[in-house]
Amino acid sequence: MAIECLEEVIRIFGNEIYVYHEIVHNKYVVNRFTNLGVTFVDAVCEVPENSILVFSAHGVSPQIREEARERNIRTIDATCPLVTKVHTEAIKYARDGYNIILIGHEGHDEVIGTMGEAPESITLIETPEEVESLAFPESARLAYLTQTTLSVDEAGRVIESLKQKYPQIESPPKEDICYATTNRQQAVSELVPQADLVLVLGSQNSSNSKRLMEIGKAAGKPSFLIDGVQELNPEWLENCETILITAGASAPEVVVQELVQYLEEEHQAEVETATIRQESVRFPLPRELRAL
Repeated sequence: MAIECLEEVIRIFGNEIYVYHEIVHNKYVVNRFTNLGVTFVDAVCEVPENSILVFSAHGVSPQIREEARERNIRTIDATCPLVTKVHTEAIKYARDGYNIILIGHEGHDEVIGTMGEAPESITLIETPEEVESLAFPESARLAYLTQTTLSVDEAGRVIESLKQKYPQIESPPKEDICYATTNRQQAVSELVPQADLVLVLGSQNSSNSKRLMEIGKAAGKPSFLIDGVQELNPEWLENCETILITAGASAPEVVVQELVQYLEEEHQAEVETATIRQESVRFPLPRELRAL
């Protein structure tokens, strides 16, 4: 949705568009938009007044929105609705007097945005070991939320530790981890026993792509995260009969097919598509665009 949103913004307003952070964490996608004339920025002060600024799929804090308003910048919000859901939950829990424990990776764009909704109420942790260092009293009102792109298994271990230490802790009405992330992790877990090598199409700063690579490594299989076929090391293919190919949630299909085509043409590979779960979810464009 975020990629489609930026494409539509360019179609309507031209290519003098600014995006706060990378629209998605994928090098191929970012380079394509950069070549079209889009400017990616890490601070609102880099955006000229009266310009158009798109917020990335990872969401932003209220402070960033206020900075944009102060500079008379027209904003279009391409935040993933699943991330918006976590922001809404953080606001609600903070308003109701809860201490919120956010499970996520420090410094990730999504985590920064979520914590910005209620910084005085949110404590960030990443591992079960960090649960032991929490010092909330037994009577504290606690709730947990998660970054949407975490490993399901790793998040589950942290949640279990939280529930053991704080049985009263509340969970979000529906889990926060993105369905696309969950489905890909399940697929790799089920298929990796059949593979000699795991190749994940995605960028190094993509959290959900890294999780897929880690699942392969945890299963004892050589596993690599690459942006495209140009990063493929031929030595990885030696003595391989079966290669498992998957992709991060924001990796475009074209990079997957380029890799598949290379293996077919250069190594006479036979390709089998395995469907573990069908996805039918589709998010509408932001209302700012639907109104145009």
